[in-house]
Amino acid sequence: MKRRQYRKYNTFIQLLIGFTLILIVAVSSYFSVAFIGYHVVALVLLLVVSVLAMLFDILPVLITAVLSAVIWNFFFIPPTFTFHVGTPEDALMFLMYFVIALINAVLTFKIREFEKKARGKEEREKTIELYNILLNSLSHELRTPIATIVGAVDTIKENGLKLSETNKNELFNEIEIAGLRLNRQVENLLNMSRLEAGILKPKLDWCDVNELVFFVIRSNTNDTKHHSIVFNPDAALPFFKIDRGLVEQVLQNILYNALQHTPENTIIQIEVDKFADGCRFIISDNGTGFPENKIEFVFDKFYRLPQALTGGTGLGLSIAKGFTEAHNGIIYLENLETGGAKFTIEIPAEMSSINH
Repeated sequence: MKRRQYRKYNTFIQLLIGFTLILIVAVSSYFSVAFIGYHVVALVLLLVVSVLAMLFDILPVLITAVLSAVIWNFFFIPPTFTFHVGTPEDALMFLMYFVIALINAVLTFKIREFEKKARGKEEREKTIELYNILLNSLSHELRTPIATIVGAVDTIKENGLKLSETNKNELFNEIEIAGLRLNRQVENLLNMSRLEAGILKPKLDWCDVNELVFFVIRSNTNDTKHHSIVFNPDAALPFFKIDRGLVEQVLQNILYNALQHTPENTIIQIEVDKFADGCRFIISDNGTGFPENKIEFVFDKFYRLPQALTGGTGLGLSIAKGFTEAHNGIIYLENLETGGAKFTIEIPAEMSSINH
């Protein structure tokens, strides 16, 4: 009820409340920054923005987030009282602040959409359950890479001169991996917003599907340390007219799902061929497969298997299904008799008459 009451306020009142809270926290933090450090000030300001995102509309939250970032930069990041950021590490932290603020805004938008669709007691209960799943998943998926980045940056700043080049490179690699993980979550949230808004229109162009698969495999190199990916390209395949970006996301999400949810030493096999109307992608593994009574739910938004050992938002497979259907294609999952799972994606597409 409180949340609804806050949203009755117009945009100006919401902005006024947001600005007031940010200024109060900023002033309080300014007199205690010597004891808590300016990194902690960023977390406190971000906490205020997160609370506002739960209560107010997207526009006031975005403006308040920008104001808090400007205040943090000007009054707390060395050198203070300028908009100059002194070190690459602080610049990275400043960038991460905006990324997290964007995620809060997207979540706020999704919550509005869910509230509009909620009808009756049963639907409201289902909506609340979806909120909890999404927020719990994101709290894990975001907290882990953020903690990695903050820890690595602090280590570099405090021990920069003592660290060997090897140790520095390892820390920079950790930052890169954590940044990619955050980027994946942001992309999934934005992609789901595009799907639900109905603004997704494939931009068709000729594509070498063998090269596309190789690109997807290379993009997941950091996650393949304990798995093997097998792909034997078919040089006789023609070019297909598809939206490369959308199909890439389909393959990325299915492959990432396999890498995250199969045991170590699992072999993941990718196959590409053509059928009468277009191209077919098959991604299979020799892992444990899916419970038969859960297969029909795996493409639902926010769905995760109850026994899943790793985190996730439950959006990846849902997005894969949405992007496939945007091509008027189909995607389905089945368990292999020999063990493991098999995803099949069939996309109708025009084929070139000249093979490559």
